[in-house]
Amino acid sequence: MFYQAYEWNHAAIQPYRAVADATRLFYSNPLNPLSHTAFGRSAAAMAEMFERTTRRYGKPDFGLTSAVVDWKQVPVSEEIVWKRPFCNVIRFRRDLPAGRKPDPKLLIVAPMSGHYATLLRGTVEAMLPHADVHITDWVDARTVPLSKGRFDLDDYIDYVIEMLHALGPDTHVMAVCQPSVPVLAAAAVMEARGDKFAPSTMTLMGGPIDTRINPTAVNQLAEEKDLAWFRDNAIMQVPWPNPGFAREVYPGFLQLSGFMSMNLDRHIIAHKDFFLHLVKNDGDSADKHRDFYDEYLAVMDLTAEFYLQTVDTVFIRHALPKGEMTHRGEPVDPAAIRSIALMTVEGENDDISGVGQTKAAQTLCTNIPDDMRVHYMQPAVGHYGVFNGSRFRAEIVPRIVDFITSYGRENRDALGRHLPAKKAAAKSAGRTKA
Repeated sequence: MFYQAYEWNHAAIQPYRAVADATRLFYSNPLNPLSHTAFGRSAAAMAEMFERTTRRYGKPDFGLTSAVVDWKQVPVSEEIVWKRPFCNVIRFRRDLPAGRKPDPKLLIVAPMSGHYATLLRGTVEAMLPHADVHITDWVDARTVPLSKGRFDLDDYIDYVIEMLHALGPDTHVMAVCQPSVPVLAAAAVMEARGDKFAPSTMTLMGGPIDTRINPTAVNQLAEEKDLAWFRDNAIMQVPWPNPGFAREVYPGFLQLSGFMSMNLDRHIIAHKDFFLHLVKNDGDSADKHRDFYDEYLAVMDLTAEFYLQTVDTVFIRHALPKGEMTHRGEPVDPAAIRSIALMTVEGENDDISGVGQTKAAQTLCTNIPDDMRVHYMQPAVGHYGVFNGSRFRAEIVPRIVDFITSYGRENRDALGRHLPAKKAAAKSAGRTKA
């Protein structure tokens, strides 16, 4: 009943939100003399704070309409190139000159951990000048009818394999945070099968490959509780009249409360500063706050079976690093990966996936040649800075672009099965070898 109570409460305060929004408009209207006073701005600020903290945030748009390619601005449009009940793959089509040499195909696998794929808007924007970018756009489980079936970790791995088949050979895959485990598993399964559509490169960023290493607060919670506790306390049924009525899910609002509580003091200070920016009429700072929290507070439900299987496999049993993970009864053996170049990226101050957890993939993938593997730790960034922000754009993106360019099909064909060690070392200047 907790989910139903949440929905009822949200509906009950809808009239108050409407009043608050009307109050904000009244006191911020430039034709109202009070809007130019501290009292008027304070009233408008209080009304906006109330409306924003009680609303439900819908799925944001990517809003990427152009990119700079070859020092020229070109239009960008979105198209769905692969579609399933729980996920679409969006391609960001760039209007490039006819006959231009194609850029590498890149599949960015966004986290299915509460936020929408638009959380990686900055990641996509940074890669658009260098690659033909595709991204997984996961669907809110509360909108998927029960008739569409289940979705668990095995299905996630199947989806990744199907996506790579749809995009064709010589595709590069980038997993951000949570997808690092299923993407690594998908690569291992494909290599074990001799699948010709296995990706050319695999970039894992801030992912929980082995959460026994430098465990964070997230990891410690899973260690302290058993799976039954998560089933009893985190799983609820989608209430009517949502399309996914009666589907068991891990609700987005519950996830958001967990996100917020991890850094509650920062969020309180941020909202206090937002109020002061509004009173001082500091529009730019207020807009930055709105942009961030419009994204951060937009959350989606996860299917119960996916959530519980992930918690059990990744955080409780540590099945992948222990060599115990299976996919539909088939062993997942990272040692089967031989022809996929591997790059791992971590943030020095990551409080979600501790330092060393992602690099563990380098140890598990024992049969990848040394000159086809790269590890990089970005100084002075937390989890979010691994895939977004100024340091990501300036220091991480050039390394990723160099990596996927070096190990694409064209370079492999020209230089043999993989780049010679000396060549790779020269190209890897500034990287940290695993």
